Amino acid sequence: MAPRVPQGSRKSRNERTGDSTAPKPTAVGEPVPAAEVRPAKATRNWIAYLCENLASSGLMPTWEAATYLTDNLFGEKPNPRLLGTISPYEDTNQLLRRLYQPLVEAAGRDVALPATAMIHVFTDVSLTGNSAVLIVLFPGDNRSQQLLLLDAAKAWELVFEDSASFNAWAEERYRWIKSSLQSASNALAPSRPPVLEAV
Repeated sequence: MAPRVPQGSRKSRNERTGDSTAPKPTAVGEPVPAAEVRPAKATRNWIAYLCENLASSGLMPTWEAATYLTDNLFGEKPNPRLLGTISPYEDTNQLLRRLYQPLVEAAGRDVALPATAMIHVFTDVSLTGNSAVLIVLFPGDNRSQQLLLLDAAKAWELVFEDSASFNAWAEERYRWIKSSLQSASNALAPSRPPVLEAV
């Protein structure tokens, strides 16, 4: 039977051989190597989220929502369904709202807002250039509105190679909206009364 190693002489995890994650020591005066920076990855399956949102809002059943998103977000660029439709303005407006509204709702659930606050999505559709999507916070109580996001996009070019690229696109806009909402929420928070000092 092998002799037991006294507990005090055990090597720490970083000192064990074969541990590739251990930091490499540097000589005195040499710069410390910077930690590897990795780009943030999408943490949510936005395709499934949008599909569920369309179904739960009663706009269409789940199978139809999945078909709608697949047909409009993947495939040929420019999107032939928007260019060849008999009502391009209405269809483009509908698509933009169905893409951005769920992102707004998700961000709104992650940030504490006053009960009187409302968030609206406005679209200014262009059939020849960039359409504009404006997301505006109405705080209520006669306070001024705040623009959370102004995004410009050619709707017929919102076509993605795969679900990962769409998830990255949606995640980026979700984070923009959430960051703006958080800043607005902090500004709307009522100021706390000063703490009375003990006499």
